[in-house]
Amino acid sequence: MNEQNKFAGTVAVVTGGASGLGLASAKRLLAKGAQVVIADLASSRGAAVADELGAQASFVPADVTSADDMNAVFEAATKRGTLRSLVHCAGRGGAVRLIEKDGSPGSLEAYENVVRVNLFGTFNALRLAAAAMARNEPDAGGERGACVLTASVAAYEGQIGQVPYASSKAGVVGMTLVAARDLASKGIRVCTIAPGLFDTPLLARLPEEIRDSLGRMVPFPPRLGEADEFAALALHILENPMLNGETIRLDGAIRMQPR
Repeated sequence: MNEQNKFAGTVAVVTGGASGLGLASAKRLLAKGAQVVIADLASSRGAAVADELGAQASFVPADVTSADDMNAVFEAATKRGTLRSLVHCAGRGGAVRLIEKDGSPGSLEAYENVVRVNLFGTFNALRLAAAAMARNEPDAGGERGACVLTASVAAYEGQIGQVPYASSKAGVVGMTLVAARDLASKGIRVCTIAPGLFDTPLLARLPEEIRDSLGRMVPFPPRLGEADEFAALALHILENPMLNGETIRLDGAIRMQPR
């Protein structure tokens, strides 16, 4: 099966698809001939983005931690055709120290909120995608679908204040191989990308001099990563049947310092 036919006539779900890494992935999938269902918060630009992308794209507002919302996403996807791809980019940050500067213990509620979105949300999207893909007819190689999850280099080198973010992303890394083994009998692959410092809407809010300074921390290339570089790797994972159960760092060789 050639690269063009891998996606042509199939359906992909992209969570967090209204901006940043997710939007770049949606654009690449559309260029390959897939239909794309964008899942993002109701408050996002998802509806406008889907209109801009054309008839092959649609938007379903969803909180990734909601079973009902995500069921609606995958129902919309399977109505469009055969779901073969998931790119799960939805997530959030949030700083919590174990002991705050005033001496009080870190917020359990804030910790739980970050872990719920990043880890529970990943499991929710993955389980529902896998259930839909398992009903597919296998291709010539026995494959029914492939899923790309998003972690972070913080899973390995979380910085001070990143306890919830780092532990939630480490959970995604820990989930990856187990999920791939779990779904192997169904012909469904699972891999994870762990990005370093990328030029996403979150970083775009920072002053340019700070963004430039962050970019210079990367050994090579000495700049922030671009969303399309994440998308290029995501599509390669979806296309390459031997990539399975692996977390791939996409970081320009950066290793984060404590602060």
